[in-house]
Amino acid sequence: MNHPVADKAGAREWIGLAVIALPCMIYAMDLTVLNLAVPHLSAALRPSSAQMLWIVDIYGFVLAGSLITMGTLGDRIGRRKLLLVGALCFGIASVLAAYSTSAPMLIATRALLGLAGATLAPSTLSLIRNMFLDQQERSVAIGVWIASFSIGGTIGPLVGGALLEHFWWGSVFLVSVPVMVLLLALGPWLLPEYRDEAAGRLDLLSALQSLLAVLGVVYGLKHWAEGGSGAVAFTAVMTGVLMGVAFVRRQGRLVDPLIDLQLFRHATFRAALTINTLSFFVAFASFLFVSQYLQLVLGLSPLHAGLWTVPSGLAFALGSTVAPRLARTIPAGRVVTSGLLAAALGFALMAQAGRGDGPLLLVCAYTLLSLGLSFVFTLAVDLMVGAAPPERAGAAAAIQETSSELGGALGIAMLGSMIVAIYRRTLGESGPMGLPAQVLEIARENLGAAASAADGLPGAQGPALLQASREAFEAAFQASAHLSAAVALAAALLAALILRGPRGPLDGLGDSASEARETP
Repeated sequence: MNHPVADKAGAREWIGLAVIALPCMIYAMDLTVLNLAVPHLSAALRPSSAQMLWIVDIYGFVLAGSLITMGTLGDRIGRRKLLLVGALCFGIASVLAAYSTSAPMLIATRALLGLAGATLAPSTLSLIRNMFLDQQERSVAIGVWIASFSIGGTIGPLVGGALLEHFWWGSVFLVSVPVMVLLLALGPWLLPEYRDEAAGRLDLLSALQSLLAVLGVVYGLKHWAEGGSGAVAFTAVMTGVLMGVAFVRRQGRLVDPLIDLQLFRHATFRAALTINTLSFFVAFASFLFVSQYLQLVLGLSPLHAGLWTVPSGLAFALGSTVAPRLARTIPAGRVVTSGLLAAALGFALMAQAGRGDGPLLLVCAYTLLSLGLSFVFTLAVDLMVGAAPPERAGAAAAIQETSSELGGALGIAMLGSMIVAIYRRTLGESGPMGLPAQVLEIARENLGAAASAADGLPGAQGPALLQASREAFEAAFQASAHLSAAVALAAALLAALILRGPRGPLDGLGDSASEARETP
C-alpha cells in the first residue's frame, strides 16, 4: 500500500527538538541526583528513617502514577500548554525543594516535582509524534529524545557531586530552574500546539483508578525489594492489580476513555510494549547493582564508580542516535532483535566478571548491553508512538512511559530479591567461623551492613567477614546477570517472531487515522 509522502521537518522543528530534550535531561537527573545529597540533607533536616524513604521515593511514585492521566490530558487541552504548565510547576517546586526547612516540606515538594515531571515525558514525546511526520525523521527525533534521558542519567551524579563539593544540599534541585525558564521562554515560539479537537471530557474516576493502580503495584514491588513485610507488599500489589482491572473495564464502557484500548489489538504494538517492559526489567536492575558492585565489591569511591559508568552512558546515547539510521536500511525488527542479542551477550559477559578482573571486564560488558538496549528502547518507542493516530499520541506516550516504570520496578523487586536471597544463603553457608550470631545476622542483611559490621571486629575477623560477604554478593550478582541474559534472549525471540518486515505491520497505521488539528 502506497502512502503519500509526509512533510519534512524544518529548522523550527529541529530547534524545537533541542528545546524539549533539555527538560527530559533534567527529568532523568532528578531521578538520580538526590541519592548523593542524602547524607547532607539528613544532617540538615534530621528526617526519620520513614521520612527519608518517602523523600527518596515519593518523586518516582507520583510520577509513575500520573503518567497516563497527564498523557491523555495533553491530548485534550494541548500538549504544548501542558508542557509549559508542567515546566512552570517543576521550576517552582524545585526552588521550594531546595529551600525546604523540614522533612515533611521536602516530601511535599518532591511529590509536586513528581506530578510536574509526569507532564514532561508524555508531552514531549507526543509533540515529537506531530512535529515529525516523516517516519525516518521521527525515528531520529525519538533517538535524540531517548539520548537526552541517558545523558541526564549519566551527568546527574557528576553534576550533583560537583555542586555538593561547593554548595548546600538544596543546590542539586536548582539545576533544573534555568532549563525550565529557557523552555518557558522559547517553547511558545518554537513548539506548535496540538490537541484532539474531538476529545471529550477527562474522566476523573478513570484518572484516580490509573493513579491507584500504578501506585499500588510500584509501591508493593519496591517494598518487597527493600525487604519489607510480604503481607504489605502483596496487599499493595493486589490492590493495584484490582484497580488496574477496574480501570480497563471502565475504559471499555466509556465514550471518551482515558486510553484507547484499540491500540492493544495490534500485535506489533503489544509486542513492542512487552519488549519495552522486559528491557526495562533488566535495565533498571543492572543500573542499580552495577553501581553497588563497583563501590561495595571493588571498593571504588562514589566519584570513581560514577566515572566508570560514563562509557555505558555514552554508548547508550550513541546507540539511540545510530539506531534510526540503521532502521533505514535494515528492518526495524532485526535491529531490535540484534540489540537484544547484544544485551544478552553483555549480561553473559557480566556474569563472568570477578573481583580479580577489576572494573574493566564489568564496564565493557555494561557498555555492550547499554548499546544493545539503546537500540531496543529507541525503536520500540518509535513503533508504539507511530502506531497511535496523532490525536492519541499523548496517551500512547503515557502507556510507553508507564510500561517503562512498571518494568523497572518489577526488575528491581524480582532481581533485587533474588540477589538478597542468594547473598544471605551464600554468606550463611560460607561465612567465617567463630563470629557472634548477632554480627553474622547483621552482615546477612546486605553488603553495606556487612562492611560496617566488619569494621568493628577485632583482628582478622573483620577482613574475613568482608571477604566472605563480597564473595557472596559476587555470586548473587552473577546469578542475576545470567537471569537477565535469559530474559533478553526471550525478548529477542519475541522480536524476531513478530517485529518482521521493513517497518513491521504498523507501517503507516498512524497515517491512516485522522490528523489532529494544528493551532498556531
